[in-house]
Amino acid sequence: MSGFTLATLEAIIAARAASDDEKSYTRKLLGKGISVCAKKLGEEAVETALAAVAGTKTELTAEAADLLYHLLVVLKAGDVRVDEVMTVLEGRTGQTGLEEKASRPKD
Repeated sequence: MSGFTLATLEAIIAARAASDDEKSYTRKLLGKGISVCAKKLGEEAVETALAAVAGTKTELTAEAADLLYHLLVVLKAGDVRVDEVMTVLEGRTGQTGLEEKASRPKD
């Protein structure tokens, strides 16, 4: 099993965001702002869903990797750390998903 984690990817994204490397896709994407990053995340989410339904395991794996990368880019753009997301997820594990969803404030 790989030792590569979401925390590893988060650190790479942060380093590239802070770099002056003109060839860095991460740097350029973040430089365009959170709305462009979010649009790209949405595109990757659709591609992942389509691969889940009609693609191969290899295609789904590749699209899921793209999706996770772009999610972490959006989190970086929004100044949210992966450990903050994990804390929220951890807090939800004490009840079923349906119970957790029902406990959320109604809009």
